[in-house]
Amino acid sequence: MASFQHLFSPIQLGNIELANRVVHVPTDISSSHADGEVSERDIAHHGDIARGGAGFIIVGATTPNARTGRPTVTCLVADGDNYVPGLARLAESMHRYGSKCAVQLQHPGRQCAIPRYNTLGANDRVLKLPWSAGHEIIYENAEEKGKEIRESSIAEILELVDQFSEAAWRVKQAGFDAVELHAAHGYLLSEFMSPALNRRTDRFGGNFENRMRFPLAVVDQIHKKCGKSFPVLVRYSFDEWMPGGRTLEEGVEIARELERAGCAGVDLSMGLQESPGAGFDPMQYPQGWATYAAEATKKAIRIPVITSHSLRDPEYCDQIIAEGKTDLVGLSRQMLADPYWPVKAQHGRIRSIRKCISCLGGCWQESLMAKHEIACSINPGCGNAAFAHMERTATPIRMAVVGGGPAGMEAARVATERGHIVTLFEQAGELGGALLYCCLVPGKEKMRWYLDWIRDQMMDLNVDIRLNHAPTLDELRSFDVVVNATGAISYVPDVIGNADDVIPFEEAMACPKIACDCHPGARKMHKMGQRVLLWGDHYPAVDTIAFLASIGKDVTVVTENREFAAECEVIHMYVARKRFAQGDAEVLESRPYKYPVTVLTQTTVREIRAGEVVLQDRDFNRTTLAVDSIVGCHTRPRLELFEELRAAGIHVINVGDSVRPRNLYFAVKEGAGVGLAVDEHLLFNPNHAVVNDLPLDVLGQLTRPDGKAYSHQQMVVLAGQRSRQ
Repeated sequence: MASFQHLFSPIQLGNIELANRVVHVPTDISSSHADGEVSERDIAHHGDIARGGAGFIIVGATTPNARTGRPTVTCLVADGDNYVPGLARLAESMHRYGSKCAVQLQHPGRQCAIPRYNTLGANDRVLKLPWSAGHEIIYENAEEKGKEIRESSIAEILELVDQFSEAAWRVKQAGFDAVELHAAHGYLLSEFMSPALNRRTDRFGGNFENRMRFPLAVVDQIHKKCGKSFPVLVRYSFDEWMPGGRTLEEGVEIARELERAGCAGVDLSMGLQESPGAGFDPMQYPQGWATYAAEATKKAIRIPVITSHSLRDPEYCDQIIAEGKTDLVGLSRQMLADPYWPVKAQHGRIRSIRKCISCLGGCWQESLMAKHEIACSINPGCGNAAFAHMERTATPIRMAVVGGGPAGMEAARVATERGHIVTLFEQAGELGGALLYCCLVPGKEKMRWYLDWIRDQMMDLNVDIRLNHAPTLDELRSFDVVVNATGAISYVPDVIGNADDVIPFEEAMACPKIACDCHPGARKMHKMGQRVLLWGDHYPAVDTIAFLASIGKDVTVVTENREFAAECEVIHMYVARKRFAQGDAEVLESRPYKYPVTVLTQTTVREIRAGEVVLQDRDFNRTTLAVDSIVGCHTRPRLELFEELRAAGIHVINVGDSVRPRNLYFAVKEGAGVGLAVDEHLLFNPNHAVVNDLPLDVLGQLTRPDGKAYSHQQMVVLAGQRSRQ
């Protein structure tokens, strides 16, 4: 059992004692009812985190005024006394497992999701923040215009001071142990505090004292209404990472000012929406890169300091506490990926921790950006109570999984955990599927964390794995059900000339390391010329560009779409586009590409010639481009086996990219969903979906031995026979 004596030591925060140093820093899960009332999903989610052993849980994104600002469409609301009972149930869900808890009060200001228009901010401006949850809505055939923000009046500011303090009073009435103010990332309080964003000329703008006036007034009013013994924390952007923005000196001075104002602790974050790399921590950002801020702040104040940003390993977290660099460690997305991180660390089960890979897929691109509830790309149980109540089967079935990518492995993992007998077939010599390409993409090394975890699970569960094996139809007939997880494959669209000159991206991305610990044999890697044309879109194109550009290739990408990589995660594309232009996102110091990457949208390859291609744009204009190599990045589902099995009458379920090429979130979700759904009845509806949650009477009607229709006379006879029995 690992000790981690610093991580699991108690600490005083104001008048409350935390049992350990693990903090769930505020996360907007956007799972409340439409009116902002606490939902059962809110309670289940935060209850899971408490069950996992976090010492302090800060519930995120709760607005003090739903009329003028909701950060997401179904965030929590605390602007009326009618919300107190639900908040009380939420607090109790965490207290029952020993966690202390707080509510973060947040007015999103200029970045609100609701209302869409007439948005309140510190200043008048037109805003373009495509990676914000409150981004401008741009319809399919419309143009971006920007989101108009209006300057809040003095009267509105004073009213908001009262509304924040009233919401804090309700939080206390509900039984929470503390309250936190969200003053980071360019939201309303942050905008007023920011030297880069605040352009006011009244008493709430200009110098440091004026910019701090609004948040300090809120703190003062909370103390007056809740008492100075009720702990108030503030989360703020220590460093804003933009021209004219806050830097270390002011970050430290804010901490001093908050301590003087009677705050119980500071929760340090980074960046504004104008600097989303620093704020969102995509994969390229290393673990603990922001710890320097906590270290500097601890030297200046005595109240506890919370640091966060890409903390994943218990060893690292314990170390920075031991070295005095921070008092508490904040985990946000890591708790989405694995809410049981603390208890696994406590019991020394480090290898079983499902480390967040910072992909921003389920927790941002596919959820809050799309106005959906929170999810996680690698944890199908995030937000899905069915996985929390998963039970072992009493009647195991034999299930074949064809394809060893994430969808196939998740189906195998969950079905095996439930007691079914699973055989996994993979035609390659290694499990991983499309995840294997990430080894070559600079900055995507964290993808290996999930790949290693899921492969370890396969071994721990003793799943029967058949590598280098493509099963035949006759082999698969012996199973009760087959999961088709064969993924996607590249193809070349119709083109004039020699389509055989197009190199599949799978060969362009094949890892050349034949002595890798994870791989037992050689891979085929196609040699590339200097000038490379990529034809296609989505993740295959983005990852192939990053690899080829990083090894010095001069890359041009051609896509038929209006915008390149429009379905890829938006923050990662922000970083990628900086790299395309031979630059880098804030904080990062990667080696620039030798050549800038050229992106041609609404264009296609019309003709392939020796050493050149003819391109055609949407207006039918044609240009000739000299190239040495062409890489194809169009993909389609690999459906041959699926269709063969269906034609043979074999129970088969299609999951992942073999349904439609998408991303890791959908692969994991669909694979795990199959593992959860299959049972001994194996009933399929006319949509070819498994239905194991039928009403008891309907289940009986579908599964009783004979489905004969009985005459009235036969029913009388049967009733007599049964009565004599």
